[in-house]
Amino acid sequence: MSLRGYTIPLTPEGRSALVPAPPWHFSGDMVWIAYRADPEACRALLPDPLRLADRHLNAAVCFCEWQWCTDSGEELLRPELAQFRECLIALDCTCDGERVARVPFAWVDSVVPLVRGLLQGMPKRWGSVFVSRAYEVGRARSVRAPGGRFAGTLSEDGRSLIAGGVRLDGPAAAPPPLATQPFVHTRHIPGWGPDLPDQCHLVRSRVSGVEFSPVWQGGAELAFRDVAGLEVAALAPLEVGPGSVFSYAESLMPGGPVPSG
Repeated sequence: MSLRGYTIPLTPEGRSALVPAPPWHFSGDMVWIAYRADPEACRALLPDPLRLADRHLNAAVCFCEWQWCTDSGEELLRPELAQFRECLIALDCTCDGERVARVPFAWVDSVVPLVRGLLQGMPKRWGSVFVSRAYEVGRARSVRAPGGRFAGTLSEDGRSLIAGGVRLDGPAAAPPPLATQPFVHTRHIPGWGPDLPDQCHLVRSRVSGVEFSPVWQGGAELAFRDVAGLEVAALAPLEVGPGSVFSYAESLMPGGPVPSG
């Protein structure tokens, strides 16, 4: 009998795999803060053929609260599996003339999205992420309305790394441009001795069913805190732009290769 599974552990029925096969469907709420990072620090994190886009606000930090499922939807009945939170840094780039996003650092608080990110080439680390919630009733909620306040925080191994906040002014005409651009990741599998060399190649994300809720926008603040000695410090904000709050959905398929040359 052959052993099966999208990921290990492989078993006769394949039901014990840590990560199920795609497509993976996501719905979530986002606090998105645009900012300017040091262009040279950004370029140092970009592999060929990616180039930093010529845009003043060249980066963003996003705090996300997600729920995911496969086609069956059965994960939604297991909220301990389906729900997770994430923080990522995105850089505004071009790749062979196409506007794309590059994520040099990301953090999640659940093991399945951590491993799923490594399969995609998204450089996820383990972290603790919290995001303001917009419940429908009561005073203990953030409100998507003028004056509404939203915040997100990231910590890792007891270090408070990133904190951001948005005070909403009103509806935005469109989502933040960088939030609509496809990701280009590096799938990297290190070698395991001389007979199993490194595998390293660029992949472009493939998504369908993209949906944005109405987007609210306002003034923002963003701080990189206890980052001394960490390479993420190079991407600390030089200038903070507007912040946005919105819900987002997509279906994620296996990525495609980025042509070389």
